[in-house]
Amino acid sequence: MTLPRDITRLQSEMRDAVREHWKAFLIEGILLVVLGLAAMIVPPLASLAVTIFLGWMFLISGIVGLALTFWTRQMPGFWWSLISAALAIFAGIVLLARPLQGVLTLTIVVGAYFLAEGVATIMYALEHRRELSERWSWMLFSGLLDILIAALIITGLPGSADWAIGLLVGINLLFGGASLIGVALAARKT
Repeated sequence: MTLPRDITRLQSEMRDAVREHWKAFLIEGILLVVLGLAAMIVPPLASLAVTIFLGWMFLISGIVGLALTFWTRQMPGFWWSLISAALAIFAGIVLLARPLQGVLTLTIVVGAYFLAEGVATIMYALEHRRELSERWSWMLFSGLLDILIAALIITGLPGSADWAIGLLVGINLLFGGASLIGVALAARKT
């Protein structure tokens, strides 16, 4: 069986690629950290930018989906594909036409997601507490933290729409950028 050898070769190629392009990873990491900090400093602007970006993504994907649906209209599921494309176009137009209302809607969705994710994580932790020994408590803590974030977002509506998405995106960009910087600096040393 060649699977372990293939994995080892792939890991080696990845390591070499990162080592060779460590400066690109460093630049991207710094850029993400700067954007993350900017989003955290001005979360309403970041929330609006995310909403507009999603609006364009829905609109473009809907138009492409519509074109592909008509191109392959003999395929099964034509009507479902047509409905899906039309919904994406509609969602994109709504988000682009009324981005401030879109921010509120996205904030509600994010709050509901954190609530559902928190409950699921807690249930998963409780289900696996025997097999995971003391590590299950970390999952329980993560689930409780998700529920706390959901509560902050949902109970703060509509005011939390001003900061929630922008702050969460900013945190994500900051940590993603920091991890890329760490990878770049580690690759540079080897």
